Amino acid sequence: MLGALEQPSRGWVFYDGKCGFCSRWLKFWQPTLAKRGFAVAPLQEPWVVAHFQLPLDELIYDLRLLTRDGQTASGADVYLQVARKIWWAWPFYAVFSLPGFNRLIHIGYRWFARNRYHISHACKLS
Repeated sequence: MLGALEQPSRGWVFYDGKCGFCSRWLKFWQPTLAKRGFAVAPLQEPWVVAHFQLPLDELIYDLRLLTRDGQTASGADVYLQVARKIWWAWPFYAVFSLPGFNRLIHIGYRWFARNRYHISHACKLS
């Protein structure tokens, strides 16, 4: 089975552990995610790298989700899948699942992902 981490009921949210913003953001949300059955872990963990079998530079390109039944999601789709499981975030999921808004969240996520190290540095989170 996967790694030495606890076996969450719903799955794992993986983030770039070298990104200051990502690390802070996921640590902030970790209690909320844990209550909904999600564990968090850096993408750089050896067991995560071994599971995904992708080159590290490709693996850390996006936030990733792995469900207990083996389904995966990446990028903005992680936010959408997790928001579906949180009652007060469900409206976020509903709105950003609509065609035009879905495109917006993906564009916004892609911009942020490309610039996350600059943002972390500017916010003194690196």
